[in-house]
Amino acid sequence: MAEKISWLSLSNDVLEDVTSYNEEYKDFLTKAKTERLAVKEIIRIAEANGFKDLEEAIKNGTKVKKGDKLYLNNKEKSVLMFVMGEKKLEEGLRIVGAHIDSPRLDLKPNPLYEASELGFLKTHYYGGVKKYQWTTIPLALHGVVYTKDLKRVDISIGEDDDDPVFTITDLLIHLSREQMQKKLAEGILGEQLNVLMGSIPLADDDDDEKADKSNRVKANVMRIISEKYGIEEDDFKVAEIEVVPAGKARDLGIDRSMIFSYGQDDRVCAFAGLKAILDMKQGEHTALAMFMDKEEVGSQGNTGMASYVLENALHELAALEGEYSALTVRRCLKNSWVLSADVTAAYDPNFDSVYEKNNTAVLGGGIAVAKYTGSGGKGGCNDANAEFLRDVRDIFDKAGVAWQTGELGRVDAGGGGTIAYLLSKYGAEVVDCGTAVLNMHAPNEVTSKFDTYMSYKAYKAFFE
Repeated sequence: MAEKISWLSLSNDVLEDVTSYNEEYKDFLTKAKTERLAVKEIIRIAEANGFKDLEEAIKNGTKVKKGDKLYLNNKEKSVLMFVMGEKKLEEGLRIVGAHIDSPRLDLKPNPLYEASELGFLKTHYYGGVKKYQWTTIPLALHGVVYTKDLKRVDISIGEDDDDPVFTITDLLIHLSREQMQKKLAEGILGEQLNVLMGSIPLADDDDDEKADKSNRVKANVMRIISEKYGIEEDDFKVAEIEVVPAGKARDLGIDRSMIFSYGQDDRVCAFAGLKAILDMKQGEHTALAMFMDKEEVGSQGNTGMASYVLENALHELAALEGEYSALTVRRCLKNSWVLSADVTAAYDPNFDSVYEKNNTAVLGGGIAVAKYTGSGGKGGCNDANAEFLRDVRDIFDKAGVAWQTGELGRVDAGGGGTIAYLLSKYGAEVVDCGTAVLNMHAPNEVTSKFDTYMSYKAYKAFFE
């Protein structure tokens, strides 16, 4: 039996690679706090590494050939990156599909209000969250606003050292007797996730007897926003602003072996896929790294995996390849191999009762291959077949990838899904394959630097 690949088996050179990789990863996490920011950073990196805009190739009718590097920006919320292989498209792709949206809070269309001389923003939570975890922590605002004259304004407050931060209040322990008797899910309700924005009232205008003397804190908050960004309160109705934890990705542990950050589900796999397609050697099959939106709410919408963005892109590529037919695209999808690059649960000994230890991934065990996800009787899952698992194992073993199996806890304990089922519907071979995470869906999640690096190594080997 081959020696088990672990922290202790790594040479000094590889340990340096692990450290270097994770420094880049932390920088990505810090910059890519939302799906829009992730798209911006992915495209910046892609263009710096020679990738060209597919839309320009389509516009100019540029033929594609082996080795061409192309990306598709889908509404600034999802991205596809292709490296054309030696074989024709109809012989299938090698796809690593991740998502770049994460659980968060979104501002409502009419968010700003005042209560008891405090200014607040109303929110609606996005994805599966434990609502109580979002109170009393520093928060930042990121997003896009359009003014009535159609000017775009990008918002980012709370990340720079000189920026203010925001928060959601919680009840003091001295008055929490009733709250502490409630179920965790009811301790903080959705309509209590109101972001504290300010407390100074707008100064009286002595020259204006008709001035509204009520809601002066709200008015002062809006005055500051208007002066800084040139927007009006009515512009929030056509805005897209997200509330996320403020702060940088950090090393965790006295040994600096882990990473502590918001958004690692699923940007840990997204970054690994990005680095893998940048660093891959020429492959026989065309490689595709996917960075999709809306996974946390079911992959719906025109930027999610349930949209036709992949099919549309392949039709365009097939046309640029020459001898176009719809059958080429059908065969391409059917003959593809896919790693659904999403995170899985890491075993947490503090909550042993919900895990089945023999089949749960552990931090530091390498990338996790999950044959199935779903819930209960594998409900809603993609269940990879033995033949494809055989091939994936062979790829990883030959490339020296540390890997383990994983699942989302004990049968009947809960469960969850990924984009895998949306890709397997084409007849493609698909398996879930990603990094194990502690604190999944919390404002800050934990990964092992060993696992993040092995995820990159696994995806690179799969592409090649």
